[in-house]
Amino acid sequence: MKVSELAEKTGLKAINEFRDREVEGVYISDMVSDILTAARPNSILITLQTHKSLIAAANLVNVAMVVIVKNRKPADDVVELATKAGIGLFTSGLDTWGFARGLTELGF
Repeated sequence: MKVSELAEKTGLKAINEFRDREVEGVYISDMVSDILTAARPNSILITLQTHKSLIAAANLVNVAMVVIVKNRKPADDVVELATKAGIGLFTSGLDTWGFARGLTELGF
């Protein structure tokens, strides 16, 4: 499923412009070290974090998109960094569990 299709089906709000890549999996973590060692390329990264280190880790792993839950919004410099890296940033009003549950209903 493409990033745009997933965003539409789950009601995500885009924070920046993004590349419409194919999503191949899901990873949930709030720890940069976990993201670096266990997240996979082309995955959705679900997190509460909104700092630059998150974007650096997401870029190194080559995730397809980052979903920040609980309507948290990153600072403008974080959005700019994600945009430069081509990583789509999205926000959801749901908590991590609620958003992940919705993804299982879509087959993830």
